[in-house]
Amino acid sequence: MDYTPFILSLKLAAFTVVLTLAVAMPLVYCVHFSKSKAVKLLAPLLNLPIILPPTVLGFYLLLAFRPNTWFSNLLDAVGIELAFSFSGLVLASVIFNLPFMIGPIQNGLDALPKRIEQSAFILGKSKFVTFHKVLLPNAFGSILTAIMLTVAHTIGAFGVILMIGGNIPGVTRVASIAIYSEVEAMNYGLAHNYAFILFAISVTLLLSINFIKGKLNYAAA
Repeated sequence: MDYTPFILSLKLAAFTVVLTLAVAMPLVYCVHFSKSKAVKLLAPLLNLPIILPPTVLGFYLLLAFRPNTWFSNLLDAVGIELAFSFSGLVLASVIFNLPFMIGPIQNGLDALPKRIEQSAFILGKSKFVTFHKVLLPNAFGSILTAIMLTVAHTIGAFGVILMIGGNIPGVTRVASIAIYSEVEAMNYGLAHNYAFILFAISVTLLLSINFIKGKLNYAAA
């Protein structure tokens, strides 16, 4: 059995987690502290990738990533190709994983007692310091949950990945695409092996999330 698809899946998950977390944190900060009605109204749009069918999202991203658009030409100038490339998979993965990273973190912050934030302000801490030094450490469990959900969602993604990356061995054929390829070729035994490994990874991530939540709840009590 070729383990390259799993290596690509884990590599994609690693890049996705780092970049999605970097994008999500400023957005969570803005939504949490903003008093603007426009921000509050637009914030639900961050959940749009959850609502859109993966193939629809993948199709429109493919249109944006295709050659000879202003966006692709801008990236071509620095040597980055998006359509049917690993770089394209990473960018698409960041976009459709944003809700899975933002949601748990926002919920974790909203669940914190208001006195924690108010006490920081009374002590003269800025919003930036309060967010990074006070709120985020207290929402550590939610951040870990967001990371694990993002990993699980990335590894199991199919529709968007197939639309953006196709099925190029060693480049864009991640584990979920490998299962599809083997089923299409009627290699059900190999497809089962790929699927079982993904199943085991998913169960491990789910148990890890529950274990971490249990530990944090016990510590809080």
